Amino acid sequence: MTANIIDGKLMAQELREQLAQKVAHLPTPPHLAVILVGNDEASIIYDRNKKKAAEAIGMQCTIHHLDENTPQEELLQLIHRLNTDSAVNGIIVQMPLPKHFNSEQIIESIDHAKDVDGFGIYNIGLLHSNDSSAMVAATPQAVLYMLQQTLGNIAGKHAVIIGRSNIVGRPLASLLLNNHCTVTIAHSKTVNLPQIAASADILVSACGVAKLVKKEWIKPGATVIDVGINRIDGKLCGDVDFDEAKEIAEYITPVPGGVGPMTVTMLLNNTLRAYIEQNSGLKK
Repeated sequence: MTANIIDGKLMAQELREQLAQKVAHLPTPPHLAVILVGNDEASIIYDRNKKKAAEAIGMQCTIHHLDENTPQEELLQLIHRLNTDSAVNGIIVQMPLPKHFNSEQIIESIDHAKDVDGFGIYNIGLLHSNDSSAMVAATPQAVLYMLQQTLGNIAGKHAVIIGRSNIVGRPLASLLLNNHCTVTIAHSKTVNLPQIAASADILVSACGVAKLVKKEWIKPGATVIDVGINRIDGKLCGDVDFDEAKEIAEYITPVPGGVGPMTVTMLLNNTLRAYIEQNSGLKK
């Protein structure tokens, strides 16, 4: 058996076309503000791609690029100005920040209505409470969307998530629970990890270890979602040994071209949603 490839690039393109149609009918374009501190090359490229993707569907995206030695108070002042600017609908601070910043305080300073990254405690609390008004982090949303588009109803399926970060693992667990999956979160301290992984109908790896997941970790016919982005000899790869896994899984995401394109798309979707909620007379 060779797995069916879940094409994240194609899904992202189709969803962005839908978003562009919605944006075209708005009185003004939604505005995403991105704050980048320092000169991390990966962050610069990622933010440039966000801006390009936003503008391609008719949104406005402004990148505020600050020096690496910017004081925390100056960053907080910028966030306050963006919070109070009615023309700005979404605010994200690119992580990781330089070490002298208190990242938690920075995140919590963002108005929860403009927290399109969904990293703030307010939105996390709503998500864990199964409140549909939660603004959910883009990568977990992307994973859920891809699963629903591929499998339809996922209720009752056993999902194993390898990784417990606040950005992917924990919010994804809540999303899947809210959609009636049985969820196991595994991590570096988990005993018998291969056996637990092999019990999953849906296996999601988001641990950042290149090619960790081998075919013995995968239940025949399972759906495998690879969130990992790693490099081996300069070549991108995921947490899953793709060549092995595709011989036993029924569906699998590639790296690159899987979850990544959908993550940026879900960020744009959150920005559109924030715009509509801030202009409550508009239809979603």
